[in-house]
Amino acid sequence: MFSHVTIAVSDVHRALAFWQPMAGCLGLIRSYWDPEAPAASFRHPDHKRPLFFLTRPFAGAPVPGNGPMVAFLAADRATVRAAHELALTLGAADEGAPGLRPQYHAAYYGAYFRDPDGNKICVVCHDPE
Repeated sequence: MFSHVTIAVSDVHRALAFWQPMAGCLGLIRSYWDPEAPAASFRHPDHKRPLFFLTRPFAGAPVPGNGPMVAFLAADRATVRAAHELALTLGAADEGAPGLRPQYHAAYYGAYFRDPDGNKICVVCHDPE
């Protein structure tokens, strides 16, 4: 469905220090890095797309919104917990501890945080325990 998702970051090198370990926790690999741009992307090792991009915004300073959010699919609930804990360790702000969100559906198990640039991120597993 998606080709790629791009989030704006103020400092790509700082963002990489956060996102490189997060990507590894989620089973993703870095697929692109251009220190001159600077920009980076991550993807599943078995697929060319979709890509998750980090870059400085083309139109000036980043302004993370309250509505936009990127949600990463986790293989299981343990990965949701591990990713949330890792994000907080790496300097993310907590936006919702791992847990069931039955208002979405009975098995929705998610966690929310804001990366160091304020982008709202979700890690979710849709499978029952």
